Amino acid sequence: MQTTAVPRALAALLQILQEDPALAAATVIDGPPVQDLSASDLVVVGWTPVGDEPVAESSQDFAYAGARTRTEDFTLSGWAESWSGEQDFATRRARAYELLAVIETALRATAAQPEAPTLLGTVQWAHLTGHRLQQLLTDQGARVGIAWTISCHARL
Repeated sequence: MQTTAVPRALAALLQILQEDPALAAATVIDGPPVQDLSASDLVVVGWTPVGDEPVAESSQDFAYAGARTRTEDFTLSGWAESWSGEQDFATRRARAYELLAVIETALRATAAQPEAPTLLGTVQWAHLTGHRLQQLLTDQGARVGIAWTISCHARL
């Protein structure tokens, strides 16, 4: 019996995004970058640079009387970023939102990915439920990032 669906859901989300052809030009990684990445487009599953934002947050309850099964509602966090080395925020912002759209679309059922909304069967449903835009001007140019949240529901 599993205690939580979070680890399998994170792994499935990472797999879905790494296999998505629309993200072929982006770097898609699991967890915080361990080095400064020079990728112009970055998607991170399970990490945001926003303060103490949790990777996942969960709550559980009994599904039925008798304590045989439980339901779990949880959120998964991530980051989508676009960087060019220039100071053009409008272009970087548009590209960051294109990356977010790919993430949201990847969670919709398609003929190629019929199990996407269930994160490959790890949850009953998952969908993008929130995001926060951040813009920074650094000595390396404009960086625009979006911290995103995916909400999930699972039966344990």
